[in-house]
Amino acid sequence: MSSNNLDALYRRVIMDHYKNPRNKGNLDNGNLTIDMNNPTCGDRIHLTMNVENGIVTDAKFEGEGCSISMASASMMTQMIKGKDVETAEKLSHIFSEMVQGKEYDDDIDLGDIEALQGVSKFPARIKCATLAWKAMEKGLGQEKE
Repeated sequence: MSSNNLDALYRRVIMDHYKNPRNKGNLDNGNLTIDMNNPTCGDRIHLTMNVENGIVTDAKFEGEGCSISMASASMMTQMIKGKDVETAEKLSHIFSEMVQGKEYDDDIDLGDIEALQGVSKFPARIKCATLAWKAMEKGLGQEKE
């Protein structure tokens, strides 16, 4: 697939997650609640997760921001549900490396998340893409305490 076709496909995936977000809402029974914002651009996220016996059993988000931050939150919640805490944290590390344009462990199928790898070309957008992931890491850190 040509680079232009791949870029167009990635844009469609990002816009689909932005316009039709997965896991949008609030978990009334979530045992972790994290609020974060990106003061640089005004993106904000309210993430609720339920972690039981070391497994992320559910995750939802609310917030507002650019298409990159909201699509990333949608993709992230979809990716971590059903994963153990260690795997969720590893995925966050891989995602962070990917959007910074660094080498990352590509043995793991990242699914739709790969659509955000082009963010590395726009350094100002990296914080947008990683906001939800940083919220997830913060929440999982609280769970360990």
